[in-house]
Amino acid sequence: MTMQLTKTDPGRAQRPHWAPVKRTRPARADLRACLFALPALIFIVGVVHYSLVANGVYSTWNWSGVTPSHTPVGGSNYIKLVEDPVFWRSLGNTLVFATLTVANQMVLGFMLAVLVRTRTRGRGILRTLLFIPVVISPAIVATSFRLLLTPDGEFNGFLRALGLDGFAQPWLADPRTALLTLVVINVWQYTGYSFVIYDAAMAQIDPSVIEAAHLDGASTFGMLRSVIAPLLSGSHLVLIVLGVISALKTFDLVFLTTAGGPGVETEFLSTYIYRQVITQFSAGYGAALSVALVVIALVFAVLQVRLAQKDAH
Repeated sequence: MTMQLTKTDPGRAQRPHWAPVKRTRPARADLRACLFALPALIFIVGVVHYSLVANGVYSTWNWSGVTPSHTPVGGSNYIKLVEDPVFWRSLGNTLVFATLTVANQMVLGFMLAVLVRTRTRGRGILRTLLFIPVVISPAIVATSFRLLLTPDGEFNGFLRALGLDGFAQPWLADPRTALLTLVVINVWQYTGYSFVIYDAAMAQIDPSVIEAAHLDGASTFGMLRSVIAPLLSGSHLVLIVLGVISALKTFDLVFLTTAGGPGVETEFLSTYIYRQVITQFSAGYGAALSVALVVIALVFAVLQVRLAQKDAH
């Protein structure tokens, strides 16, 4: 029996058969990818980034927004912002709205996700029904609730039919109930979004973890509080940050229901910016308010990234 040997060049090292082949990406492919991304890049830089820079410049002007003439005023608009009681009231209303809506959406979304996942039948129908309000236009939702909640609307008529005449009131025109009514409307529309996030996250939990908790004698409430809720920390973070940023941008709901009234009870930053720019022709001050809104939103966005990185580690 003979063994056949293959001659090799002693100066060249042989690559082991198990070593992966290193593939180099041709420069032409990279160029082609850049060309495909170029239109989107131009749009983002030309529309979004340019608008942000231009808005920052406008915030240093005394400008009506209608005529081309303007007067540079430096940081006067920001000084006015700090001294403006309506700005602080609108900021407070926005933060209260954000806190209440996010908290209620998360709690209700979590509870609904648990309820749906414990059912064996009708899950698909329940998921669809819960998510339908999310895809409805906010303008349609606001207009519908405005008609529903008038003093002679269907909701007060329903209360009177039940003999609860004392509870019937102008829900959107009463300073005591206007802001809370907006919270209820927003929670009704967007709880389905929190539900979908939690439902998808619960589907990723290892069933053995749940079984181990049952074997350890954990009650249903204890398992939800000590096992499932901590495993959904990433979902909690996403919903908090996105919910707060969404609340900061809320405009159509307020504008089409209360228009910031009565008085300034439901004045939000977004509606106050609109009022300054469109109705009072103070585009320079409105731009300064917009910068403040962007800064607040960026703070929450950075917070999301930092907390997500910390959670990953």
